[in-house]
Amino acid sequence: MKYSTITVYGIPNCDTVKKARTWLTDHGFDYVFHDFKKQGLPEKALNHWLKASGWETLVNRKGTSWRKLSAEDQAQVSSAASARPYLLANPSLVKRPVIEWQSSSGTEITVGFQPEQWLAR
Repeated sequence: MKYSTITVYGIPNCDTVKKARTWLTDHGFDYVFHDFKKQGLPEKALNHWLKASGWETLVNRKGTSWRKLSAEDQAQVSSAASARPYLLANPSLVKRPVIEWQSSSGTEITVGFQPEQWLAR
């Protein structure tokens, strides 16, 4: 396998994260799981994700956590810089799973459940 480490970031009881973890295991991918609830959201990783995927991809605007924000707070999230403090304060706002695919040539990320993209790896 061309990846030295695969890290899955998410929340263990999230249905999409469960589906992704099952899919990865069933397809022979070894990975490390990073639990946002227990381990938090790593700031350095978040900075990389915002650059690599963009805030529009990373912020889960369909989830319960987003809907719980006031309309004023939702309107404040309009760039990577403005999204960052909201994501750090509430990791449940991150679209899940975020997967880091680490290889000798660097780290790539995917956001969400994307098995067709994962198979192409």
